[in-house]
Amino acid sequence: MKTLKSIAAALTVCLLALPAWAEIKIKEVTSPGGVTAWLVEDHSIPFTALELRFRGGTSLDKPGKRGATYLMAGLLEEGAGPLAAQDYARTVESLAAGFSYDADKDTVSISAQFLSENRDQAVDLLRQTIHEPRFDQDALDRVRAQVLAGLRADAKDPNDIAGRVFSQMAFGDHPYGTEGNGTIESVTALTRQDMFDAHDSVFARDRLYVGAVGDITEAELGALLDTLLGDLPDAGAPIPGPAEVTIDGGVTVVDYDTPQSVALFGHAGIERDDPRYFAAYLLNQILGGGSFDSRLMSEVREKRGLTYGVYSYLVPRDLGAVYMGSVASANGKIAETVEVIQAEWAKLAVEGVTEKELQDAKTYLTGAYPLRFDGNSRIASILAGMQMDDLPIDYVATRNDKVNAVTLEEINKVASEILLPDQLHFIVVGRPEGLQSTN
Repeated sequence: MKTLKSIAAALTVCLLALPAWAEIKIKEVTSPGGVTAWLVEDHSIPFTALELRFRGGTSLDKPGKRGATYLMAGLLEEGAGPLAAQDYARTVESLAAGFSYDADKDTVSISAQFLSENRDQAVDLLRQTIHEPRFDQDALDRVRAQVLAGLRADAKDPNDIAGRVFSQMAFGDHPYGTEGNGTIESVTALTRQDMFDAHDSVFARDRLYVGAVGDITEAELGALLDTLLGDLPDAGAPIPGPAEVTIDGGVTVVDYDTPQSVALFGHAGIERDDPRYFAAYLLNQILGGGSFDSRLMSEVREKRGLTYGVYSYLVPRDLGAVYMGSVASANGKIAETVEVIQAEWAKLAVEGVTEKELQDAKTYLTGAYPLRFDGNSRIASILAGMQMDDLPIDYVATRNDKVNAVTLEEINKVASEILLPDQLHFIVVGRPEGLQSTN
């Protein structure tokens, strides 16, 4: 009964937010052993969220081992130290703790939540997860089967098909050019030793970022960091070099039997550390950033009824940036949809935005920003992400000022520089009428 109450308390705590975002005070903590983390203390509830990020992600896969890092991350919850998978799961549950693992092109992440009364036991178990993974063969076979089932499903999903084609055309032989979860052939061939090799590539101090939020002091966090991470090796596998964006303008049609075509479109983008980034961020909000007031939504959906939704988004990955968008439309309407998007992309590049559009975008983005800080776990994730993006520790307090500082002249100059209508390429998956591949 005590365990059940603790689990209920932990779930409740996950939903509780910290004080207003503007009041968040971030401290940089360096452990006696030299591990650095960003901390937001909040002792109002007996709960702590911890976010660990390791740079490199699935891009660290060795040649011929695509999908190894993704599969390895999925196996971290399948036993550690003396505990096999079922015993491990029971122990996590008995502690009312929560551990989750993820891997993408740039990052392997571990998210942990635990009650203060169980902190030492939870950290000890998490330490075993990181330092002593078992990678038992039966667990490997079980998780591999799940990954393979996902790959087979993705092979029939028009959105995933479009994503794979775009990535390959945009990034070629770079790891970004293939999916991080691998192929059926590569995942089938992975061995238990490949899991240990992938683990050694990822978990090292030279690529570590930590965010912590909740009921923990600086001294307590310092001790926790050394216990949890102090014994990691200094360096992991080399991170690949920059990814050159090689996609050119045009249309690629992928034949697929469906009444509705899916389109993914894009060209080279803008890096997160580019001084023009805030202007580009506002520009994208105006073009197709997700609101019904965006130009793409207005022209494609509201005026012409060609789709339920059309979006654009900046994708500033660690090793290469693209500017992308997505839309779905009936096979008989997708050609017109592509034409309208191309026209709006070109129009905005030449004519820029209006003062009203800029002010409305500022109001939306500054008003929405505080909503991100809706709980300990979410804030811990933000802290780790800020460090990975090399943002200053006072960024939370100054971010909206940077948004508001963008001028009409600046945003329109950026529009002419980063919107590249002649290089915009559309991957269309379906049986579009009146639309042919140009490549």
